[in-house]
Amino acid sequence: MGRIILVTGGARSGKSSFAERLALKIGGGRAAYIATAQIFDEEMNFRVKLHQARRGDAWTTFEAPTAAHEKISVAAENFGAILFDCVTLYVSNFLCAANLDDEKFLYDELRELIQRLIDAAKNSDAVTIFVSNEVGAGIVPENKLARRFRDLAGLANQMLAAQSDKVYLTVAGLAVDVRKLAEVI
Repeated sequence: MGRIILVTGGARSGKSSFAERLALKIGGGRAAYIATAQIFDEEMNFRVKLHQARRGDAWTTFEAPTAAHEKISVAAENFGAILFDCVTLYVSNFLCAANLDDEKFLYDELRELIQRLIDAAKNSDAVTIFVSNEVGAGIVPENKLARRFRDLAGLANQMLAAQSDKVYLTVAGLAVDVRKLAEVI
């Protein structure tokens, strides 16, 4: 039975680097990396290259802007630790390909999409670490698309947190075990 860890936090909070260190520790120095980014411009190209340079040879990368549950299953055959970076980009990929006019459809489809990720992780023998941006701490977005993204990403985070064995929140490069705090209060 696979385990799930969720690492969340704001932009540039250190969540990816924390998750990378954690995955390598769990995986004994080797881990799979499920990359959800799609490169459409120079800024994203730069960001992807930063992540790639930081990872090095200890990682095997699986590109998965869509159907990532399949890549989790494949990666789990050879790795004890899988890093999924990141859920919010995955939600963005989903949203950009979806029919934005049918709100019920969006929520139902997103629930199915995230449940497939959870099922793939739980049905593996690996620890899957999901990285996701915390989207609920900012201002209400000014346009419909941005509000939908925030709402869907928040739903995905809640679903993953509910099924996670551990949940970490990163702030200024430090990780806090949120589940442990939630149990105390």
